Amino acid sequence: MPGTAFTSLLVQLAVMLVCGLAGGILMRRLRQPAVVGEMLCGVVLGPTLLGAIAPEFQTSLFPTSGDAAALRNAVIKFGMLFFMFTVGLEINARGVLKNGRVALFVGLLGTLAPLAAGMALVYAAPHLFGLENPAHEFPLALFIGAAMANSANPVLARILLDLGLLKDKFGAIIMSATVIDDLVSWMLLFVAFEQISQPQAGIAAGVGSEIVELTAFFAGTLLVGAAASRLLAYWHRVRPQQSAGRMTVVAALLLLAAAVAESLEIHAFLGAFLFGVMLTPTPSEAEDQAYEGIRRFSNGVFVPIYFVSLGLTTDFAKHFAPVLVLAVILVACISKIPAAYVGGRLGGLGNRMSLAVGWGMNARGATGIILANLGLDRGAINLPTYVALVTMAIATSLAAAPMMKRLVAQHEQEVKAAAIMRETLERRASGAAG
Repeated sequence: MPGTAFTSLLVQLAVMLVCGLAGGILMRRLRQPAVVGEMLCGVVLGPTLLGAIAPEFQTSLFPTSGDAAALRNAVIKFGMLFFMFTVGLEINARGVLKNGRVALFVGLLGTLAPLAAGMALVYAAPHLFGLENPAHEFPLALFIGAAMANSANPVLARILLDLGLLKDKFGAIIMSATVIDDLVSWMLLFVAFEQISQPQAGIAAGVGSEIVELTAFFAGTLLVGAAASRLLAYWHRVRPQQSAGRMTVVAALLLLAAAVAESLEIHAFLGAFLFGVMLTPTPSEAEDQAYEGIRRFSNGVFVPIYFVSLGLTTDFAKHFAPVLVLAVILVACISKIPAAYVGGRLGGLGNRMSLAVGWGMNARGATGIILANLGLDRGAINLPTYVALVTMAIATSLAAAPMMKRLVAQHEQEVKAAAIMRETLERRASGAAG
């Protein structure tokens, strides 16, 4: 490995970390997801802004080819395995059953309606997505539908934490509903990629074999995750001080799950994500340093690098297609918010809280951006579509926090007003009786 390439890598990572940290802090002060600031920093450092002002300096600082670029991409992908693992840890599949029909209604309707709307958009206007090969129409539609169906579990957790609702029943309902969104989105992602790589197999036969393969991988991950979870729980109880050893075991199993997924062409990220879902530590075990160490390092180092990197190789101004961006945002919002709202109402939530659920589930956030990037890497979408999906993920995330905060505040005011009215009526009734 040439010394200059390694030196370039170190400089790149340092610049990305510092800029990502600054962008994240700025967004948090504005009560917005840090990932938005990190992504925007990448746009500033990439060909969109810095490349337009000083193209030679930008390409020398962040080369797009050669050893330095290959090393940077390897570090980024390695880091994202750990981030996707921590995203999976946040998903409690048991919560769907625990929180009853409301989580199920919100999750199902909030997933199926955007999925159908995204697919319909591709079939209705394939030219918007630059579709040239008719054989790719179904996988493209499936991928866009999955991107529309996705909800940002990490972003929602942060918003609910800021609102003081993460441990509330309302927060539990939303986080449980995102389980369905996330699992369906990632499963369909795999099917879309397989359809692109093997279009000659036919839709019915291809999807059937892919579902069988994915089910087998899912079951295997479930068994390994359950065994590892019991082992780690016992280890945590007997030797709580040996967190470094547990962290090593978790990291090794995570890398193996990712390697198996990649060898099956499912994608390493999905393997890491599913392993995190299947491990499902209890709240007390989740506070173990074995998990907390991985979570802190991935969120503090790997996540900023990844999201800054997404803007380094794409000129967002050049590939910005206004009609496509507008269509994607409108379809995403029109299909997701009402569907989740109806799910909330069917589950027994009030009007305001159902609307809050709708706006919250509408946030695509970090996972939406990751899905878009994976689609670009695997050739499922072109650059204008990638820019449209990233813009949609950022726009829906920016809108989620203020709308949820406003609706929850209005709900609380209505509850207080109803309580005051009830007390007043009770006093009048008791006075009249006396």
